[in-house]
Amino acid sequence: MMKALLSRFGTARSVAIPDDLWNAALAALPFVTRLSVEEHARLRALVERLLADKEMAAAGGLELTAAMLVHIAVQACLPILNLGIDWYRGWTSIVVYPTEFLVPRAITDEAGVVHEYVEPIAGEAWDGGPLLISWEDARSGRGEAGPYNVVIHEFAHKIDMLNGDADGVPPFDRKLHPALDCARWTAVLHDAVDRLRAELELIERELPPGIDPDDEAADPYYAHLPLDPYAAHDESEFFAVSSEAFFVDPARLRDAFPQWYALLAAFFRQDPATR
Repeated sequence: MMKALLSRFGTARSVAIPDDLWNAALAALPFVTRLSVEEHARLRALVERLLADKEMAAAGGLELTAAMLVHIAVQACLPILNLGIDWYRGWTSIVVYPTEFLVPRAITDEAGVVHEYVEPIAGEAWDGGPLLISWEDARSGRGEAGPYNVVIHEFAHKIDMLNGDADGVPPFDRKLHPALDCARWTAVLHDAVDRLRAELELIERELPPGIDPDDEAADPYYAHLPLDPYAAHDESEFFAVSSEAFFVDPARLRDAFPQWYALLAAFFRQDPATR
């Protein structure tokens, strides 16, 4: 059955997911079980379409199974439940690694010297190119602080890139988002990022001597934050990280950033905190 199912992924307009694979994916993702019966049906149709539209490939020696593909696709389609599959247009490939993978980086310092290094990451979305994720992270949902979902995070970046560089301001559709405008979105976004950065500065001032903010020993000091500290990196990461929280732990995000939560609810056309 699995071989026949895999052979159809990427070759048809949609694929029929066997009930056992579908139910297993839902059981492993408790935040998805909160959907209504009608929403589950719509989500399943989107997942079947995504699996046909996108090419999923394994890397790093991973053996990719049909169950893994469905598990990833369910999470990927949750943000577009009320938007549609077209919000993932313009690219085709999803590459799945067994665990964190190394990506080469290069930065130029103030003196103009280029420093090259490799960075271990759990996921990355390339503008116009593939989306890369770690299966270990996609499956476990672990995080240093706050809610964590690498699949939603990277697919949120893809949505953000639809109107250019990832900047935390996705495109708005006149019919789907009549109440949203760029000025309001940007103002609330910047305010939320500034507030999170201020909280991080307070925590770092209170860290005992000898504890590096990047060490695991510092994790308990960040545990009360509503979002992973990485959200403070820039506006694009704040959008992606808060999108994770919006679907995985919505009440926590709503209580911490009510105005930003309301904008996300208007954009995704969902209100997970009320489910």
